[in-house]
Amino acid sequence: MKQFFKFTFASMLGFILAGFLMFIILLGIVVSAVSFGKKETVIVPEKTILMLTLDQPVSERSSDNPFAHFNFNRPEASSQPGLNDIISSLKKAASDSRVKGIYLELTDLPSGQATIEEIRNALIDFKKSGKFIVSYAEVFTQKSYYLASVSDKIYLNPAGDMEFKGMVGQVMFFKGLLDKIDVEAQVIRHGKFKSAIEPFTLDKMSAPNKDQTLTFISGMWNHMLTGISDSRKISVDELNSIANEYKIQSPEDALGLKMVDKLMYKDQVLDELKTRVDAKDIKDLRFMKLGKYVKSPAVDNKSSENRIAVIYASGNIVSGDGNDESIGSERLSKAIRKARLDQTVKAVVLRVNSPGGSALASEIIWREMLLTKKAKPVVVSMGDVAASGGYYISCAADKIFAYPNTITGSIGVFGIIPNLQKMFNKNLGITFDEVKTNPYADYIPVTRPMNEGEKKIITHDIETIYSTFITHVSEGRKMTVAQVDSLGQGRVWSGVDAKRIGLVDEFGGLNDAIKEAARLAKLKDYRTLELPELKDPFEQIIETFTGDNTSVYMKKELGPAWPYFHYLSRMSHMQGVQALMPYEFDIK
Repeated sequence: MKQFFKFTFASMLGFILAGFLMFIILLGIVVSAVSFGKKETVIVPEKTILMLTLDQPVSERSSDNPFAHFNFNRPEASSQPGLNDIISSLKKAASDSRVKGIYLELTDLPSGQATIEEIRNALIDFKKSGKFIVSYAEVFTQKSYYLASVSDKIYLNPAGDMEFKGMVGQVMFFKGLLDKIDVEAQVIRHGKFKSAIEPFTLDKMSAPNKDQTLTFISGMWNHMLTGISDSRKISVDELNSIANEYKIQSPEDALGLKMVDKLMYKDQVLDELKTRVDAKDIKDLRFMKLGKYVKSPAVDNKSSENRIAVIYASGNIVSGDGNDESIGSERLSKAIRKARLDQTVKAVVLRVNSPGGSALASEIIWREMLLTKKAKPVVVSMGDVAASGGYYISCAADKIFAYPNTITGSIGVFGIIPNLQKMFNKNLGITFDEVKTNPYADYIPVTRPMNEGEKKIITHDIETIYSTFITHVSEGRKMTVAQVDSLGQGRVWSGVDAKRIGLVDEFGGLNDAIKEAARLAKLKDYRTLELPELKDPFEQIIETFTGDNTSVYMKKELGPAWPYFHYLSRMSHMQGVQALMPYEFDIK
């Protein structure tokens, strides 16, 4: 007994000491991270070359959480700023005499088409300063080449590769899986193009879905070709011919077709950069990564009391506060309300990058947008996607800006009710029985098929919400309800077509939207205020270690399969009627 007590006490003491040690280590990590996250003053040396890799997904807004995108294998990749800081830093660098040029070292760009377009346009503006842009890659994907095409010189590794083959939009379907496990997806929808439910009801794309998808990816492809043609002085017809015949099968092919300027190894590229900045040796080259340059002091600090609120709405639309990867109706509504009531805020820009989500949550946000529009100018800037619920929360604005390759529209609603009866009965041997006081006490059922009365109820909900949706769009866009209905039906549009049919007003990015907001508010001098306010870094770190923040790790482990897993996860947590973008598609 004495021996057992000694053993137990020793084990318990060891456990306590180990726990205390882990606490000290965790505390050290948190303290270090907070220190790391503090804003440092960066000194930019003369003859600096700004270096952009952009090999991590570009978020709409930089995070104050040091662990938000932390990569333990590549800590240097974790400092990539958000799109807001990328754009502002490129603008700052254009007038910074210490920055002599930009070096793009690119491979794949895991970001959306409109995000890349916004960065590309900022690089075009940077070139107006007369400073150089040089690009180099071991492998150019279509996205990275499109960005690189603005460069003065494009260099490809002699043993490298380059893809140029056209765009494809691919959809993953789950109907076969549901059939195997005996789950029936009961669907109620409005809109013949509302194909968000197709992965659960079909094993391939419907004809309307193929039509809309081909239309908007063709618009994206043509826009990309036009940009490359303007920069490289190669006709659109020739570029299509290169893709149609798969003419680039070696670096020599890319050079012969004038898609790149020279085949060079990296040391040769560094030699050229040395010449451009008049450095004596390669070791004298002063590169500064964009993530570090962001922290350097601004060239012009505006002190005006007038402000334009830039409010970020990024992710799936949900009820409540949401999180870093979703738009919570409560949190976003508070931010819009704060901007409306703040007398120093003279105009509001809502930056939307969302495939939609909860129709109810979208309605709550729309209401705050409408109230704000009555008080001061409101402008929307659309990112990669502002569809369905993303368009719902945008339609009340005075002006809507989008890029030609923004995905928008998808004005439609749907509901999916799973019938799990066969799965439980046949596969698990589980049955259900019940008694109820009233006919609809168990509405909405998932352990049996819906009856006609229940289908009628949910259909009424869908039709009511759709009618509300198109009425809001009608009032916001100054169209008749019939016109909106003809453009709606759940159809997805590219920015090019959305402008043609009146769903957006102008092509342009966030800076263009801010300038328009300033014009509408008759402001000459102003500052910007970014909302919602970011959480305290320490609070974010604690949430990273203690909350349900597994996405960072899951992304790393699942790799290319992550978007599909994330899509299924989102669908499984849906509540109520949805105004959501059709399916999770992959455009390459």
